[in-house]
Amino acid sequence: METELELLTAVKAGDRQAMRRLYERFKGYATSIGHRYIPDNDDVDDVVQDTFISIFTAIGRFEPNGEGALKAWIGRTVVNKSLDFIKKHERISFTDKMPEQADEETELERIPPEVMSRMIAQLPPGYRMILNLYVFERCSHSEIAKRLGIKENSSTSQYARAKQMLIKMINDYIRRHEI
Repeated sequence: METELELLTAVKAGDRQAMRRLYERFKGYATSIGHRYIPDNDDVDDVVQDTFISIFTAIGRFEPNGEGALKAWIGRTVVNKSLDFIKKHERISFTDKMPEQADEETELERIPPEVMSRMIAQLPPGYRMILNLYVFERCSHSEIAKRLGIKENSSTSQYARAKQMLIKMINDYIRRHEI
C-alpha cells in the first residue's frame, strides 16, 4: 500500500486515479467522523462529498508534516464541514445554566460501540457537537466556545448535560439488556 506522502504527491501531480485512491482510502474514515455529528446517512454523504471537494480544491496548498498529516487534515475538514452543516440545517440552542451532577456513573465499556454511536446520534445537536468536539477532537471548552461563538460556560454546561443524557441512555440500555 502506498504511503500517504506517495499518494499525496500523485494527487498533486494531477493523477486522477490517485484522487480516486485517496477518496476510497479515506471515505470510510470521513463518514465515521460525519456520523458522530450528523445522524442522517444522506446528510453525512453530502458532508463527506463537500469534504472531498474542499480537499481536492485545496490539496495543492497542503504541506504535510509527516505520515498521518493527510488523514488528520481530512478529519479536521470533515469536522468543520459537519459543524457548518449543523449550524445551517438544525435548530441549536445553548444555555449558560450549569446542570445538576448526574447521580449515577456507568461502565461505558459494557456498551457495544454501534449502540453508543446511536445514543450519541440521539442527543440534541448542540449537545452532540460539544460532546464530539470535547471528547473526540480533544478541544478545550475555551476552543469550543470560540469555534461555536458561545460562552465557555455554555460549552461546559452543554457537555455536562450531554453526559447526563448519555448516562441515562446507557443505564436504561443496561437495565433493558441486563448486561
